[in-house]
Amino acid sequence: MGKTELCSLYKGFLDCICLCLSRSSNEAAGDNERDTENGHLIYKSGDVLEDRYEIIDTLGEGTFGKVVQCLDHSRGGGGIALKIIKNLDKYREAAKLEINVLEKISERDPDNRHHCVQMLDWFNYYGHVCITFELLSLSTFDFLKANNFLPYPINQIRHMAHQICDAVSFLHDNKLTHTDLKPENILFVNSDYSLIYNSEKKCNERRINDTTVRLVDFGSATFDHEHHSALISTRHYRAPEIILELGWSHPCDVWSIGCILFEYYAGFTLYQTHDNKEHLAMMESIQGPVPQRMIQTSRKQKYFHRGRLDWNQCSKAGRYVKAKCKPLRKYLLSHGTEHHQLFYLLERMLEYEPSTRISLSSALCHPFFLPLHHPGRNQTWRNKLRKQ
Repeated sequence: MGKTELCSLYKGFLDCICLCLSRSSNEAAGDNERDTENGHLIYKSGDVLEDRYEIIDTLGEGTFGKVVQCLDHSRGGGGIALKIIKNLDKYREAAKLEINVLEKISERDPDNRHHCVQMLDWFNYYGHVCITFELLSLSTFDFLKANNFLPYPINQIRHMAHQICDAVSFLHDNKLTHTDLKPENILFVNSDYSLIYNSEKKCNERRINDTTVRLVDFGSATFDHEHHSALISTRHYRAPEIILELGWSHPCDVWSIGCILFEYYAGFTLYQTHDNKEHLAMMESIQGPVPQRMIQTSRKQKYFHRGRLDWNQCSKAGRYVKAKCKPLRKYLLSHGTEHHQLFYLLERMLEYEPSTRISLSSALCHPFFLPLHHPGRNQTWRNKLRKQ
């Protein structure tokens, strides 16, 4: 081969490399152009992912990414919810863990009898893990907010509570703790409502027509054998054992459910705070002193002095807690039997000691739920209340 031919061949080889590098650079730029600075996928209504999912609207946004409403053209154009995870390593890894939990739920509950949201599919779209779900409606928090925080009627609380307890009991039976239970993570299947005149408040209120709910967001769900992070749960629904760093397991979910049911009943958050010591002070105002065993074994001794919570009731924070919190029974809206039954259940769910806190399998057998199984079986409780 002559010198001229070698030069020509070498030039062609370099041109090929340059072309490949150029293509690679353009593809990378294309990926960058798809994402915002903080990793969200850039999209608009009408975009189609995977030649299948047509984006209609944004349903919500979180630290993990966004949830959008789509038409699934491979399923007759039916509506689905698509969770689009940020194109960042830590969120991709978290999404893989969530998918593992969702697959376990689908495997153990193929007929969807336990009120957990159903994953339909998942795929990777240019670095974004995407998970498809059945399309649901408003969260129980969003409905409460839209209804000017007017409480849910007690018969509706009963039905919602039974489904929530069943869903989380199912998780516990399968060695899972949800760890982030809150009204925002409980969604109505259908949030259509009727307008009812509230004579006491002298205004119209929204009354949900169907209280069927689904439990969602398994991004923080933890198997019993997995590493348990020290800090879990959204602040207002965080159990005392977490604040005191005593370790946690299934009972922390039960505490969260107690806080949620109170919020449905009262229309406001039981523990409205952002500070650990203040949170403990609120607990003591509502439920009495923190048990000595929990104080003595806590890693957070800075919150205590001589075996008691180090709290000044005359301080600004102390006056706030005193004005904001009162013993749990003082929040009763009625002395009717079913109201007392609910508060008996709340007291068991909000016991300080995780070991004595009611289990959800026991909670499902609580008299508060009797009307769902045996209408008219409340006479025993009426007799008990008369004797008190």
